[in-house]
Amino acid sequence: MPEWIVVVLRSFSLLIILFFMTKWLGKKQISQLNVFEYISGIVLGGIVAIHTIDPNANIVYAFLSMFIWFIVPLCVEYVSLKSKRFRDFTEGKSTVLIQDGKIMEDNLKKEGYSTDDLLEKLRDNNVFLASDVEFAVLEPSGSLSVLPKKENQPLTAKDLGLNVAPEKEPQTVIMDGEMLLEPLANLSLNVNWLETELDKQNVSIENVFLAQADNQGQLYLDLYDDKLAVPSPSEIPLLLATMNKCQADLELFALATENQHSKQLYERNSKKLQQAIDLIRPYLS
Repeated sequence: MPEWIVVVLRSFSLLIILFFMTKWLGKKQISQLNVFEYISGIVLGGIVAIHTIDPNANIVYAFLSMFIWFIVPLCVEYVSLKSKRFRDFTEGKSTVLIQDGKIMEDNLKKEGYSTDDLLEKLRDNNVFLASDVEFAVLEPSGSLSVLPKKENQPLTAKDLGLNVAPEKEPQTVIMDGEMLLEPLANLSLNVNWLETELDKQNVSIENVFLAQADNQGQLYLDLYDDKLAVPSPSEIPLLLATMNKCQADLELFALATENQHSKQLYERNSKKLQQAIDLIRPYLS
C-alpha cells in the first residue's frame, strides 16, 4: 500500500479516536485546563502527530499510548471528585490577590504576577481602578474573579425594592428557515402560535433566518433580506399603556361627575385597576 494512503488512513483513524477521547474527558478538558490536563492534552496531540506522519511507526503502540494517556487523566479526575486534598494537589488552589481593598503583594510574587499583570486582569473584568476592588482571587484556571466594592456595584432590582417577574431564557424557534419544535415546547407554545405570529408580521417561514421567542410570548425575527425591516413586538407595551389610560380615565370620570354613587363607583374601580397594574407591571415592563 502506498505510504500516502497509510498516512491518510492513520490521520483519519487517530483523529476520530482523539475526538471521542476529548469528548469523554468532558467539557472541562476543553474550556479550563489545569496543569495535569494541559500536559495530557499536549502529549495526546504529540502521539497523534508522530504516528500520523511516520508510516513505519507501529499503530498499535499509538493506540496503547493514547489509551494510557486517556485512562490516567480520567482516573485522576475521578479521584479529584472524591478527595479535596488530591484535587488541590492536581488542580491547584485559588490565590487571593486583593482582600478588603488591599493588594496582597506576597501572593502576587508567589504567583509570578507583576502589577501590570494584575491591572490587565482587572481591566478584563471592566475594573480600571484597583481601589474599586473589594476582593479578587486568582483561580486555578488562571482567570481572575473580581468583587467590586459595594458602592461600585451596579444597582439591582433588589437594591431598589422592585419586584421582578421570573424569566426563562429565550428560545430559538426558527433557524435557517426551519421550525424547531423542542424550543417551542420549552416555552409551552405550539406551531399554531408561531404561524399566527408570522402571519401578523406578513412573513413566511422560508424568509426567516432566525426567530427567537421569550417567556412572555414575544417573537423577534431576523430575515434573510436585510433590507426588510421587521417591527419589534409591541403587544405588551401597548397593553400596559392601555391599562394606564383606562385607570386615568376612571379618575377623570370620578372628578367630573357630581353623582356621589357614580363617583364612588369610578374611584373604587380606579383603585382596583391600579392594584391590577401594580401586580402585573413586573411581567409587562
